Amino acid sequence: MNRWMLMLVGIMAVSPIANAQDLHVTLKIRYAADNGAVLPRYTSQQWKPQETAVIICDMWDAHHCLNATRRVKELAVRMNEFVEFARQQGATIIHAPSSCMDFYQDHPARKRALAVPTSPQLPEQIESWCHWKNDAEEQIGYPIDHSDGGEDDDLEEHARWHQQLAAIGRNPKAPWIRQIDLIRIDQQNDYITDDGVQNWSILESKSIKNVLLVGVHLNMCVLGRPFGLRQMSRHGKNVALVKDLTDTMYNPKMPPFVNHFSGTDLVIEHVQQHVCPTITSDQITGQPPFRFRTDRRPHIVMLVGEREYDTNRSLPRFAKQHLYRDYKVTFVHAAEDDPHAFPEIELLDSADLLLISVRRRTLSDNQLNIVKRFVGQGKPVVGIRTASHAFALRDGQPQAGHAVWPEFDSQILGGNYQGHHGNKEDADEKTYVWKTDSDSPLIADWPADEKVTTSWLYKTSPLKPGAEVLLMGRVSERMPHEPVAWTFIHTGGGRSFYTSLGHPDDFANEAFQEMLSKAIYWALKTN
Repeated sequence: MNRWMLMLVGIMAVSPIANAQDLHVTLKIRYAADNGAVLPRYTSQQWKPQETAVIICDMWDAHHCLNATRRVKELAVRMNEFVEFARQQGATIIHAPSSCMDFYQDHPARKRALAVPTSPQLPEQIESWCHWKNDAEEQIGYPIDHSDGGEDDDLEEHARWHQQLAAIGRNPKAPWIRQIDLIRIDQQNDYITDDGVQNWSILESKSIKNVLLVGVHLNMCVLGRPFGLRQMSRHGKNVALVKDLTDTMYNPKMPPFVNHFSGTDLVIEHVQQHVCPTITSDQITGQPPFRFRTDRRPHIVMLVGEREYDTNRSLPRFAKQHLYRDYKVTFVHAAEDDPHAFPEIELLDSADLLLISVRRRTLSDNQLNIVKRFVGQGKPVVGIRTASHAFALRDGQPQAGHAVWPEFDSQILGGNYQGHHGNKEDADEKTYVWKTDSDSPLIADWPADEKVTTSWLYKTSPLKPGAEVLLMGRVSERMPHEPVAWTFIHTGGGRSFYTSLGHPDDFANEAFQEMLSKAIYWALKTN
């Protein structure tokens, strides 16, 4: 028996609340900034377990979509571990497998739910589905198109699955009869209900303030059920989605034509901005967040911390258009109240590529070591614009406990940043960029003639030996020409790409977008 299973056996052997501790959670939402960027905001809270409930939504034993059935089966194992931890700490567990109450009519957890007196103060329409939290959410709409039902099965396999369901007497269009048995139901403490009034009455009877939602499917039942995220949020519960313990019904053949799991990520972002905060399961269990085995997307972390070029707005738009089809993309932004801190930068430990758009930030020793560890493992780095002086100060010293890394430019990007030419004279307001005679596929779509950009020309020459220059630039004939884009093998042994372009106007340039997209593919050796 492995260590993890031994821990679970120990948990189940101890009565609930015996060793209860407050739950330390970091809630994440997204908000619209003045420049149009959608940025994260984090709030740390301590929840009393006795004031907290976990609601498990529609983790059925079978589904009309075979891939959905497979994902639920995989998800259920980790979800059960999460539920065991929460229950042991004293949280209330409510199982809500909708339309399956007949199966549980004699179950103690079902009888316990039925015995709870109806709350004398029921919120308006708590018994009903909630299709939108408010008019603002409805106006925005979903970020994915699930109008086809969201099934992502192979058609032949799907047909065989429905034949199997019919053969065992299940309705192929609605084959569920119970909650999947991989999630344990505690007969002495848990509740079973799919009713909004009963659910609310349970919460009120136990003075529950905090609610964690897990289960499927996020873009349908988890959001919309009477016990779902919208209803809990609308009526004042401190509700959060456990974002790694959910899935969506999304078919990648539908808009926005991205990977299934990227579709789920888009809906999670929607929830964070328009419905309620999220957490990850590791905040409760201490174990790594869950990820589906079939989620094989390389993971790109984009580190964003600059106030000059609005890349906190342009990079997410670029990523959704060019990267979500094939990659998992996570944005790590500088903190609102501390420009030198990057919450969630530890996600780099599980990343496959780092894209940097940072300007003169001095990270804490610990956070900078995370970046150094990443490149030390030989992983690829892509830098745009101010990445050449991401961790360097113009003058002065970093605050105590923080560090600079001015060699990042030369060691990792192969560059030699020495300021910029300015472009301040009337005749020199533009930078002219052209491609070299390199046969690199990264610039295959770059126009043959000079391209005009409003990005000031950086002084970057001479580059480090081994750098292959892809683009050159000039301000005027009297000023030196400078490298504008190049590739390099960094000191950790991984591939790197850098371009001094990155102005908002550059992100409106299709040739720039193609180059940056291809650079990411190249750096990951996927193209």
